[in-house]
Amino acid sequence: MSEKPAETEALKKARDEFISHWGTMGSAWGINRTMAQIHALLMVSERPLTTDEVMAELEISRGNAHQNLHELIDWGLVRSVIVKGERKDYYESEKDVWKMFCTIARNRKRREIEPVLGVLRECEAQTRSLKGEKAATFNRQVKALGEFVGLADSMMERISRSEQSALMPVALKFLGKKI
Repeated sequence: MSEKPAETEALKKARDEFISHWGTMGSAWGINRTMAQIHALLMVSERPLTTDEVMAELEISRGNAHQNLHELIDWGLVRSVIVKGERKDYYESEKDVWKMFCTIARNRKRREIEPVLGVLRECEAQTRSLKGEKAATFNRQVKALGEFVGLADSMMERISRSEQSALMPVALKFLGKKI
């Protein structure tokens, strides 16, 4: 049974709104809007898409599409797939939300948390033996920040390596949700 025109239009509207808002959220998370929109488009696509299809759907240039697709591949959120009988490159997104979250967590940890943690630890070590109240205050603050960021780092490490089936019930119980 095929979809009614009103259902098709409603689905397209919801899909476009999701892609647009995912792009906005991506900007808030520190990735460019187009990269997030491409990711959203591939997440909700029923089949792998070519660069040309991504360009047409999002009305972006080939260079922009190509660059962002390869960045998404580097993040591990998108993969290039072979479609039998086709010469073009096709791309698909990870559909499993938990795997996607774990991939993002690992990348953010590597790209953001680990460098900050390194700087905090270095600053703490450089000021540990300095005398004076200003140095002691600075040292305590960066040490406390380092401990906090280290805890966040450990939590992200555990979460990104966990199986959904093992961690999800614990998280839901913690949040007060019934399972």
